[in-house]
Parts: sequence; structure tokens; C-alpha cells
Amino acid sequence: MTFPLEGGCFCGAIRYAVKAEPLGRGICHCRSCQRIAGAESVGWAVNDIANFEFTYGEPARFASTPGVERTFCPRCGTGLTYQRQSTSIDVTLASLDDPEALPAKNEVWCEERISWNALNPDLNHHAQWST
Repeated sequence: MTFPLEGGCFCGAIRYAVKAEPLGRGICHCRSCQRIAGAESVGWAVNDIANFEFTYGEPARFASTPGVERTFCPRCGTGLTYQRQSTSIDVTLASLDDPEALPAKNEVWCEERISWNALNPDLNHHAQWST
């Protein structure tokens, strides 16, 4: 795989680059991700903040829970990132131009999974966070 990997929102108003191999990749089943995305789960790539940048446009920012900021396109609404007060930033896997480039390795917050959303038996499963 060659970096940077690029991605962006549905309408093209926001673009970003992932400049190096992510620290982790997974599918989150937590209730917060379900509600914010309006979907049963969300795929994320966890990146060192130094290896991620918005390259075009300015996303809107939303403090979804204490200590957590999410970004999205202010024009089309595409969810883009999740960031705790840390040195890492998660980017939605499906917003990559080539989502197949970074397949998920884990499923997290499985204890909050919606029952009709089956777990992938080929991935590692964690009741809450992965390590």
C-alpha cells in the first residue's frame, strides 16, 4: 500500500490525506457512533495526528461527548473524524477514496452491537475498547 491515502466527503467540499500506516483499524458498534452516523456501526482508522491532514476545505466541528470532537462536511453532512483530547485522530474508513485499502482488523464495543448486525468471524472482537 502506498501513502498518502486520500479521502473526503460525498460532495467533494472536504478532502484529507492519511500519510502513514494507521495505528489501528476497526468497526465500532458503540451507541454514540450508531446515533451520530445513523448506521449500525462505523469503520475507523486510528491515525497519529501528525500523519493526518485536511487538504481541502474546512470541516464543521461538533463536541459529541465530553472530550470528543467529531468533524463532518458542513455542506453534505458526511462524517469524517473522531478525536479525543490526544495525539490520535480517527477517520471514517468508508470516506476513503479506496476503502478496501484499509480493511478493518477489529470490532469494538460489541456489547452495544445491534442484534441484527452480525459480527465478522474473521475479525478480533472486543466488548469495549481494543488495546
